[in-house]
Amino acid sequence: MMMPWLLSILGLVILLLAGDALVKGAVNLSLRLGVPALIVSLTIVAFGTSAPELLISIKAILDDAPGIALGNVVGSNTANILLVLGVPALLATMHTSECHTRKTFSMMIAASILFILLALRGVYDAWAGIVLLACLAYVLFDAFRDSQIHRKECNDNSEDDVEEPEGADPDMPGWRIAVFLVLGLIGLPLGASLLVDNASIIARAYGISDTVIGLTLVAIGTSLPELATTVMAALRRQADVALGNVIGSNMFNLLGIIGVASLIGPIEVDPQFMRFDFWVMLGASLLLIPFVYLRHDITRVWGIVLCGLYALYLTVILI
Repeated sequence: MMMPWLLSILGLVILLLAGDALVKGAVNLSLRLGVPALIVSLTIVAFGTSAPELLISIKAILDDAPGIALGNVVGSNTANILLVLGVPALLATMHTSECHTRKTFSMMIAASILFILLALRGVYDAWAGIVLLACLAYVLFDAFRDSQIHRKECNDNSEDDVEEPEGADPDMPGWRIAVFLVLGLIGLPLGASLLVDNASIIARAYGISDTVIGLTLVAIGTSLPELATTVMAALRRQADVALGNVIGSNMFNLLGIIGVASLIGPIEVDPQFMRFDFWVMLGASLLLIPFVYLRHDITRVWGIVLCGLYALYLTVILI
């Protein structure tokens, strides 16, 4: 049984590296073609950083393992709040009292409620996917509109003054852009195939459902990029980056990942999600209210609480 674990880890590593390569290649190709940096940040980077989760979900659906697809999203959203915000808080207090994330947080809660309401139908089908993607399109449009308003208020009429998106390198040669794109496009499906196939083998060998594997092994693995980003943001005292990263990632997981995946094939909703996991995800999201609306900082005490809750959640679903 050691080999499936090693191959799962290898698949996860390939996914993370390929996702990063795809983002760098796509960002620099888009900027070279004259696409504004603002548009690149709102679309390509958002889609690229979620590419591992998307490929895993699509692969799981094609392999008739919908539990992994849905568990990956629900488990990632729970981990993003309890683990991805909890661990950095253990290292340094995150001054979220200085953040202005009320609007995006409200959108995330609305997206979570819509996601659960659509699950009451028992399946995420093409119609549910269209609804989710339509909401994602509105979120992106609203973010673009707010950015434009902000630029006008600052009397900033130059695209050159917009902060460059992640992975941008004005001096990157064309051949290197091509290499990043090829590595990303080849590595993502390869990594997804390795991870999903071997995660399913592990689940069957230990008598664990695909749903639990998706909620734990796959979800934690695909949350590693968010964890790394948030830890660095906390150490640099950039609480707005840390909190915004989590809120944005969760919203894109709900609306974008399942939205696209459900167009590939129907995603049956395991009754376990309706009994427990959806409500844990929503409850974890609501835990952010003191930090978003009441302007409390995420201190080390809160970090212990969040990490403890996540450990308790894992214990419950694994026992």
